Amino acid sequence: MASRDTTSLLVGLLVLFYTWGVWADVEVSMEDRVEVFRGETASITCMFTSTEGIGGMIIQWFYVTRTGEKQKIYYQDSTMQFVDRGTQFTDRISVNGTGASEAIVLTIRDVRLEDELEFICLIKGLTDGTGEGRTKLKVFEKPDYPTIEGVQTGISVSEPGPSKIATCEVKNGYPKPNITWYRNNAPLRVAQDVVLVMPSTTTESTGLYSVKSELSMMVMKEDKDDQFYCEITYFVPGGVGMLESERINITVYYPSTAVSVWVESPKGKIKEGDSVEIQCRGNGNKPSSFVTISHDGKDHEGKMLLLENVTRRDSGDYICTSTDTDTFEDITGQISVFVNYLDPAVVRPGDTIVVPQGNELKATCNALSSLQTQTVWFKDGAEVSVGNILTLKDAMFDIAGTYMCVVTVPEIEGMETSGTLHVYVEGPPEIMQPEYTKVEESFENTVDLSCTARGFPAPNIVWTTSDGKILKSASQTDTDDGVQSVVSIKVTSDITAFCNASNEFGTAAVTFSITAIKAETAIPKQSPEKVKQEGRGVIIAVIIICILLLAILGSVLYFLYKKGKLCGRSGKQDLTKEKSSKDNIVVEMKSDNTEEAVLLGINGEKLPPSDQSGEYLDVQK
Repeated sequence: MASRDTTSLLVGLLVLFYTWGVWADVEVSMEDRVEVFRGETASITCMFTSTEGIGGMIIQWFYVTRTGEKQKIYYQDSTMQFVDRGTQFTDRISVNGTGASEAIVLTIRDVRLEDELEFICLIKGLTDGTGEGRTKLKVFEKPDYPTIEGVQTGISVSEPGPSKIATCEVKNGYPKPNITWYRNNAPLRVAQDVVLVMPSTTTESTGLYSVKSELSMMVMKEDKDDQFYCEITYFVPGGVGMLESERINITVYYPSTAVSVWVESPKGKIKEGDSVEIQCRGNGNKPSSFVTISHDGKDHEGKMLLLENVTRRDSGDYICTSTDTDTFEDITGQISVFVNYLDPAVVRPGDTIVVPQGNELKATCNALSSLQTQTVWFKDGAEVSVGNILTLKDAMFDIAGTYMCVVTVPEIEGMETSGTLHVYVEGPPEIMQPEYTKVEESFENTVDLSCTARGFPAPNIVWTTSDGKILKSASQTDTDDGVQSVVSIKVTSDITAFCNASNEFGTAAVTFSITAIKAETAIPKQSPEKVKQEGRGVIIAVIIICILLLAILGSVLYFLYKKGKLCGRSGKQDLTKEKSSKDNIVVEMKSDNTEEAVLLGINGEKLPPSDQSGEYLDVQK
């Protein structure tokens, strides 16, 4: 019975001893992987649990080489801790924690691509046994911005197989980046004999990857406006990054199915004298096409035809022909060009017309045009009539002169023509009023007399004197509506000179009087304008003097009035000085109808008889 109890006690002790961990292993936990960018710092944490104290534990860190061997890089126990020499991590690692917090952290500085290894944390206790944990370190590098290069030559839709479109390349990424091709924001899927993608990978000396992809595909006309680009996907800690290249277009060659012809300039209607540019373009895009523009049997090579200084003869159909030099197929288009014209203005009854004085004048101005016209008549720059017919009634010399008719086309700016009409009014001479007809001049001096006459035919002017002498020194010049004559006369005595104008319809004359005076009393001739200005100055001076005289007279009268020496109105007035008790001045007024006298004070009050004494004024009406 005693031996049985002893056995049970031993078994219980063994179970308790096992429970306390004498044969139990240390429990270690670590992350499956730690991710970090190249050049940054990586932290690998080792978590463990143990019943032993700190002093009885050994901590070691290892990494697994490319060949699968374990390489120790760190050791720690209760008496020492050190980093192993001669490894790739010797100068770049450190370990934080002593085990008291049941967490040990391995820190790796300046992480490299070759550091992408598996790391082992080994915890060994004196009685608890051994625990081990493993973590893989993953290293990443963001690639450079991708480049894309399209083909420099065009691609024909008639190519028998897929044609190279572009090449996309991305450099210096880790792990290896991926390239996906897009067209108009839609990914391209590889299809046999339609879309081909050829990738290639290069490992750089740094260990980074560079990836290149070449896209080839069958093209159609609809691809001429498409945009192509490549998308780069790459791994980063905890996710995926993306980059896009620039977008490119490709040149697609395809034959034309229609041709367009148009007038590039001028915009709107064309007139004679314009420079006209005609352009032609097919709806295809093929370098092996030949374009000509034809008109009236003449061919002009090229897609543009320039016609300078066009006339109405340039009107007609212009045909554009696009020829495919591969198939020799022709496609044509045409445009009708009309050149508007405006002929020179024609004035009827002619450019010169003579109308008798008092008669009516009618003239017309017309210009042949392809468009509606508008006619306006001008004289001396002023508008005198609107419409192609000019009517002048009761013709006088004032209407004589040069008239211009201007014909314009309102629809086209700058399209106009003009004609002139010279009008002469037939009639006897009319002498224009001279500036002066009376002259005073010193003896032996010379006087210039001027006389202007109008009429048609142009009058002839003859100068004569009162004694019948003809002055032959006169000069005569033509004016717009007549003649002007100037004669120089030497003053030797009083002279009367006559300006005589005549033509086949009558005569007219004007008389000039010249008075000979001594030099010191001679009054020089002055122009009417100067005389007028001087006359205005004299009038102003007289007005000012009168105003001053009136002011002086008013002042004198006021002074006399205040002194009491001013005479009253018509009638008898007596002034005598006499003192009164009130020192008032009184006035005695008498009327023819009554003998009653009224004495008034200076303020207009009626004085009583006892006060009606002193100074007074006797006024009789």
